[in-house]
Amino acid sequence: MAGIPTILHVTLIWIPTIVSIFLSFTSWRGIRFSELKWVGLKNYHQIFTVFQKNFYQALINNTVLLVFLFIFPTVLGMFIAILLDKDIRGTRFFQSVYYTPVVLSLAVVGFMWQSVIYSPANGLATQIFGHGGEINWLGNQSFLVSFGENYGISKNFVAILVAIAWRHTGYIMVLYLAGLKSVDNSLREAARLDGSNEWQTFRHVVFPSLKPINVIIAVVTVIEALRAFDIVYAINHGLNGLELLSVLVTANIVGEASRIGFGSAIAVILLTTSIGFVIAYLTQIVREDLQ
Repeated sequence: MAGIPTILHVTLIWIPTIVSIFLSFTSWRGIRFSELKWVGLKNYHQIFTVFQKNFYQALINNTVLLVFLFIFPTVLGMFIAILLDKDIRGTRFFQSVYYTPVVLSLAVVGFMWQSVIYSPANGLATQIFGHGGEINWLGNQSFLVSFGENYGISKNFVAILVAIAWRHTGYIMVLYLAGLKSVDNSLREAARLDGSNEWQTFRHVVFPSLKPINVIIAVVTVIEALRAFDIVYAINHGLNGLELLSVLVTANIVGEASRIGFGSAIAVILLTTSIGFVIAYLTQIVREDLQ
């Protein structure tokens, strides 16, 4: 029973990971094994020097996405969960409404927002904010916030953040709602008897009880930000201000460039960035199982 899943996991996860680490030190177009050449740290050196503009812009976008997911969708999802935890009328309906985007893939979300919300001529956002004119929401590469001359947060990337938040908020809501349902009501009642108001009860009683959920949400959010790919690739292949690390990996490995070693080096950087959060998540899961 455990052997077959283990074989599949090792075959599909660990072996490709180890091979990618090896390939990151080579130069290979992915056609003939005879062309595979060991180059050492050359790929990593090129990432931070020759191709630094694309890499650093993608790193900025991933970082901005991470901070954005923590500040806006996470807080909004928590707020919605608190409201729905009070068993207001239509709770089931609102849960379904907010959770529906979660079951959609980010690629589908990208197509929906590109066609329905961000259409330059007839999109919903254009009709609301366009004042009768066209707005190129996803093609405006000018920086809303700039970091020097070559780097910054482009306006079309901000538009993508809104679409990602639309999907991510429902996911956070469900996690927090599950955590709130598990909080012992006697703790809340004791806090009220001691004279605590709603905010004090949540801050000093409820929120500390949600520590396991907070850890899981933090790790899941980090992983979600680092592995983001579908939505930007579905819109314009992650170019023109929408660069992400995952897009650079795909563009170099399966794109026209066929630079397997270079793409693998970026993938290894992405792996080392996220491995610490993955370990924290697994540690939390193991602790819960042992309790």
